[in-house]
Amino acid sequence: MKIFEAIRKDHEKQRLLMKILVETSGDTPSRREYFAELKQQLKDHAEAEEKFFYRPLIKEDRTIEQSRHGMHEHHQIDELVEQLDETEMSSPAWLHHMKKLQDKVLHHLAEEEREVFQQAGIVLTEDEKTKLAKSYEAEMA
Repeated sequence: MKIFEAIRKDHEKQRLLMKILVETSGDTPSRREYFAELKQQLKDHAEAEEKFFYRPLIKEDRTIEQSRHGMHEHHQIDELVEQLDETEMSSPAWLHHMKKLQDKVLHHLAEEEREVFQQAGIVLTEDEKTKLAKSYEAEMA
C-alpha cells in the first residue's frame, strides 16, 4: 500500500461520519458517539498526516506551499471542532457549525486528493510512498 491509499481510507471514514452527523438532531447518544469518533479521527489523522505526509513534502520546493496550506487547514478544522465542543448539541447552532466543519473538511480532502497527491506522486519515490504508508498506518493503529 502507498501513502495515498492509506490516507484516502481515513478520508472515507471522515466523509461517512460527517454525513451521519449532519443527519442527526438533538442531544442524542448517537450524535455524541459519532461526534466523539469524528473528533478522534480528525485529530489522529491530522497528526499522522503531518508527520508522515506533509513533513517529507515540506522539504521539497514543488510541494512546500501545498504542505503549509494543508497544515493550516488542519488548524482551521481544529478551531471548528472546538466551536462545536463549545455549542450545546441540542441547539440548532450545533448543526450549523457541523455543516461548516463538513464543508471545510470536504474541501480539504478534495484538495489533497486532487492536487497534493499528484505533486507528492512526483516528489516521493516508490519506496518512500510504501514506507510512509506503513508508518502512517502504524501511527493510526
